[in-house]
Amino acid sequence: MDNTSARNMWGNYLDKHLEDTFVNAPKTIHFYDNEKEANESVNLVLKGIKSANTLALLDLQSRKEALPKIGDFNIITDWNGDAKCIVKTTAVKLKPYFSIDANYAIKEGEGDKSLSYWKTKHWDYYTRNLNKINRTPKESMIVVCQEFEKVFG
Repeated sequence: MDNTSARNMWGNYLDKHLEDTFVNAPKTIHFYDNEKEANESVNLVLKGIKSANTLALLDLQSRKEALPKIGDFNIITDWNGDAKCIVKTTAVKLKPYFSIDANYAIKEGEGDKSLSYWKTKHWDYYTRNLNKINRTPKESMIVVCQEFEKVFG
């Protein structure tokens, strides 16, 4: 783990949770691809409002990243890389974009928590990221729905 604040946070977590001592070191991530949304999202997690995140499967595949798994830990940072909290994955589902429902949009906790807000916000995000790999989002594309609980921070 290269990030000093993340390494310190993980150490502080392990001091209180010896049962996780042999868990692989968590990934350090921030949400979104810009400062405003990254910082807003981590603040929603800290307030207990955001408990889900969704990525395009094509985006993960292009970066050769493994799918998240139940039990995975992630250290969530702000845009500047300062560790803010640790989350643990509680559910992972692969679904077509068009099948996301209002209940899931509420778990993401962003904006007014409506499905229409979720679809607009994520469509824009997927468009930006998939354009980098010469792809475009489609209603039928598979998205990775990751639910989590904040366990520290």
